[in-house]
Amino acid sequence: MKLFATFFLALLTFASARGASAEQQAGGGLDPAVLLNPTPDTWPTYNGDYSGRRFSTLAQINDKNVKSLSLAWLYQLPNLGDGMVRRLAGTPVVVNGVMYITVPDHVWAIDARTSKPLWHYAWTSKGGIHLGNRGVGVWGDSLYFETPDCNLVALNLTDGAKRWSQSICDLDQMYYASMAPLVVKNHVITGVSGDDLDRPGFLEAHDPETGALQWRWSVVPKPGEPGSETWPNADAMAHGGGMTWISPTYDPELNLLYIGTGNPQPVIAGSGRKGANLYTESIVALHADTGKMAWYFQPSPHDTHDWDAIQTPVLFDGEIEGKPHKLLAQASRNGWFFVLDRETGKNYVSSEFVKTNWTKGLDAKGQPIPNPAKEPQIPGVLVTPDSSGGVNWAPSTFSPKTGLFYINATHSYSMFYIYDDSQKPEGWGGHGIGTWSEAMLQAVDYRTGKIRWSHKWETSGGESGLLSTAGNLVFAGDPNNNLVALDATTGSPLWHVNLGTGMSNGPITYELDGHQYLLIGAGDKLFAFVMN
Repeated sequence: MKLFATFFLALLTFASARGASAEQQAGGGLDPAVLLNPTPDTWPTYNGDYSGRRFSTLAQINDKNVKSLSLAWLYQLPNLGDGMVRRLAGTPVVVNGVMYITVPDHVWAIDARTSKPLWHYAWTSKGGIHLGNRGVGVWGDSLYFETPDCNLVALNLTDGAKRWSQSICDLDQMYYASMAPLVVKNHVITGVSGDDLDRPGFLEAHDPETGALQWRWSVVPKPGEPGSETWPNADAMAHGGGMTWISPTYDPELNLLYIGTGNPQPVIAGSGRKGANLYTESIVALHADTGKMAWYFQPSPHDTHDWDAIQTPVLFDGEIEGKPHKLLAQASRNGWFFVLDRETGKNYVSSEFVKTNWTKGLDAKGQPIPNPAKEPQIPGVLVTPDSSGGVNWAPSTFSPKTGLFYINATHSYSMFYIYDDSQKPEGWGGHGIGTWSEAMLQAVDYRTGKIRWSHKWETSGGESGLLSTAGNLVFAGDPNNNLVALDATTGSPLWHVNLGTGMSNGPITYELDGHQYLLIGAGDKLFAFVMN
């Protein structure tokens, strides 16, 4: 950390001299057209664009010069005097030279060139689970974020003044809200958390000007609706789970939203919910203007291992068997990698990206078939992966330059136990106890699902999200608090720096005044790097 302080002081003058400040150069709100075609000076959504690829066309920082990266600035969240330890679990958004960052109940705007604070907004909370906040959505001159006590809040982008707030879930039913909203056309898309608290999940669209509800899609169907046949009764559906806490992706040509849904409820003990439990643990395509479902694919039918399928559905155009297709790929928490047609949901690839032992094979749709012998048991059963999964919520990345899908993965084993074997278990009803794990960065060929290269980390543990760039680089956080740059083609490590704590989400990059910045959050700090 002393090294960072030295860099920071030495580069303050450098950062301040890069032309006008964000206050002087900010061009007002975000042109909605930028959401369709992000410019190099922006990172306007949670994933950088609608596709979820987390790929940047910037190449000033590349595989030839990445060793010359230096710290441009360091920003630490201010002490708010309430004794809470805060973690930057969200992805910053960058618009017109200003960066917007969040923790539960708080939003800050800082200068993306220098980290100078511009404004701060604090929401007065009525409760809710303050586990984390994924970030903001921006549209025009408004900023949107969710609060733990179930509100969507709209702020003035330039000064942080509140415009309106709208309830999006019921705090009394133990929901909470943490997703980074996604703005699509004239819809602000919001999701909810709380799947371990015995309630069904949903996705909503709200009017960006007023917050009025436009439509709601329920993850768990009502009796008599399509999918209800995969639940034993109405009571099981009423407590079904399936939360929606990671931002969806969007295809503007098809006008379809894509969302991954969370685990069913009860989490581990599944005796009271026999069946596939649609549409939990699913990748779902919804019509953006109505919320009506176009298709679904279920990575983990009748999940009993806490393998949320909320991982980002990544969109790209590619070739399968020599023919062009509109594709969607997901590295799912259950250890499997899927490639689908994003117009129809047809499966092209289903493959393991880490070792698994919980399936009996694949069904006709390419969905894994759970092995009943690997259901949690009173004496315990050994399953891979563990409940944290082959990958957790931190986002993966796809590079159209290499054709590779990158996953910060974990190979792990766990003993899964049942401690409530009644016909109506509640809560978790069981538990998983980890026994062994190893972590690695996997590069998967989307055409075949085969692993092109694998870089093992020195230890196991928490890993960050990923960023790939046109500079033939993949940036990742390893389990030992290092931010690492690897050759995107070969997996060779090229550069690293230790940040002193685990990375909270995924790196982003943007260009201002001719300088490409690499930004990462770690704990309560943001680190911005540029070429020296």
